[in-house]
Amino acid sequence: MANIRRAQTSSDSSRAATRALLSCGGAAGVVYVAVGIAQILTRDGFDMRRHALSLLSNGDLGWIQIANFLCSGLLVVAGAVGVRRALHPGRGGTWLPILFAIYGLGLIGAGIFVADPGAGFPPGTPSSTTMTRSGVLHFVFGGIGFYAIIAACFVATHRFSKDGRHGWAIYSAVSGAFFFISFAAIASGTTSVAVLLTFYAAVAWIWAWLGALMIEIRKHVST
Repeated sequence: MANIRRAQTSSDSSRAATRALLSCGGAAGVVYVAVGIAQILTRDGFDMRRHALSLLSNGDLGWIQIANFLCSGLLVVAGAVGVRRALHPGRGGTWLPILFAIYGLGLIGAGIFVADPGAGFPPGTPSSTTMTRSGVLHFVFGGIGFYAIIAACFVATHRFSKDGRHGWAIYSAVSGAFFFISFAAIASGTTSVAVLLTFYAAVAWIWAWLGALMIEIRKHVST
């Protein structure tokens, strides 16, 4: 009887840990978007019609966006561990956590390697600047992370389609397609206001999808 109680306690603890990890993943987007919006509204000289959010890593208050990248990335990695614990070895239980972990590591890398100042931000910066190694690595890590989250959308689409959950399948497919198109447009080097604002919207959308998915997976982990 004592062994049964110990096994039950261990099982309960494992489920609680999984739910906590998934909650971390669900909170990542809230943290990232909230901190980003606060900076957009308060940082002197920042204009979201001209400046990518990554530029906020520069200047005296640049540490805030750096911390935002690092904290959000760590929360996503924690969520990835939770997804692995909840879904493996079932459908999507291998690739979804791997892709989420890559996305989280991409965010961490983007925080460690700061984007180059440019487009007049921080105030006094020339419109055109030379790209440094840190700036290149920032885009490399960011790009790897973005492609990973796009791939995760389509892995989720496959999983939900096979499970007959067509609403979630469509939501995941649209999320992946929208983010891919907007990222491709911004990566082309265009300075169009419409393209930049669309990318802002796509970033918010993909965070909402990730958070909703983490919550959905958490719901199916028994309490």
